[in-house]
Amino acid sequence: MEKKLNFTNQALEQIKKITVGNDKKYFRITVQGGGCSGFKYSFGFDTKSNTDDVIFDKTIIDKTSLEIISGSVVDFKKEMIGESFVINNPKATNSCGCGLSFSV
Repeated sequence: MEKKLNFTNQALEQIKKITVGNDKKYFRITVQGGGCSGFKYSFGFDTKSNTDDVIFDKTIIDKTSLEIISGSVVDFKKEMIGESFVINNPKATNSCGCGLSFSV
């Protein structure tokens, strides 16, 4: 089964904007244990990819994290309270109010 991650145009534009000017700069998505609901999304930057990473243009995610969020849509929201990346994960059975913590 193919591991897939989808990106909205808003997310792609923001990732391009924050990684521009550095060919080796990646936007990294990671799923970590913890948070209110069991797992939490983590967003950061990396200058290199690892052997267990999957690369989506300028975004990298490790295979274990991708297994958990495969089929998800990565979006970037601009709201009155701020701007943030959001992952719409169809495998999530529960999430908390912050939107970063979930369970599968």
